[in-house]
Amino acid sequence: MVKSKKGFNLRSGLGRTILEYVYILIGSAIIATAFNVFLLPNKIASGGVSGISTILKVLFNLTPAYVQWAFNIPLFIAGVIFLGKQFGVKTLVGTIFLPFVILLTQHIEPATHNPLLAAIFGGLFIGLGLGIVFRGKASTGGTDLAAQIVHKYTNLSLGLCVAVIDGCIVISAAIFLNLESGMYALIALFVTSKTIDLVQIGFGRSKMALIITSEEELVKNAIIHELDRGVTKLSGYGGYTNHEKGVLMCVMDQSEFSFLRDIVLSIDSSSFVIVVDATEVHGEGFTVLT
Repeated sequence: MVKSKKGFNLRSGLGRTILEYVYILIGSAIIATAFNVFLLPNKIASGGVSGISTILKVLFNLTPAYVQWAFNIPLFIAGVIFLGKQFGVKTLVGTIFLPFVILLTQHIEPATHNPLLAAIFGGLFIGLGLGIVFRGKASTGGTDLAAQIVHKYTNLSLGLCVAVIDGCIVISAAIFLNLESGMYALIALFVTSKTIDLVQIGFGRSKMALIITSEEELVKNAIIHELDRGVTKLSGYGGYTNHEKGVLMCVMDQSEFSFLRDIVLSIDSSSFVIVVDATEVHGEGFTVLT
């Protein structure tokens, strides 16, 4: 049995919880600041409740923070009613804190008045903030909750629900603001989604190789002793011959792939090697699980 240690530890239950709340607060602050210095001044409504608040700010001069509270809080309540209590306190914190920071930072000078730069960097920082919030196992509420409600009571996939809702907001921006605003909003949405992926799973510098060879033992030993990487043996069957074939799986750093390829080909020039990106690898020799 592992004895618990006294004192604060980020790996303990309390430490993890505190760290998750820190993620939510930092991520929300980044999103709010990016909204005020990039998207709002350039009238870019890149989906979500923030996009709705941008449109209403331009049309009726409504304060974005109040608009977001007006949408987020009822949507959070609806989410609890229709989807259960799995959202918890952390999502409520993000739902309330994000508009609060938007209110605090509303007088910051815009970083740029070039809408293309605003769409790119606004999308980048919004994605960064959302990725950090997601690492805190929470969300900032808004239209994501609406999409989950629609998803639960229809046959539509969650991704499609999100796309439809964000698409309606972007189309509204194109109609009520101007066509260019809608086009810049699409750019911001694309950059946001890619940045979230980078924050969540990293840059994918690891590679996974599947090796089919008749010299299974020689290749396995060479990888273990020369490349100093572990190997997993899998069972496979040839689709044409229906004969059993050994398959070796090896995960390595991107820089090690050339060495692995040379090892395999030097032993068995007729081997079959498949290499794919391994975007998130946890374990000995890679990222340590915490």
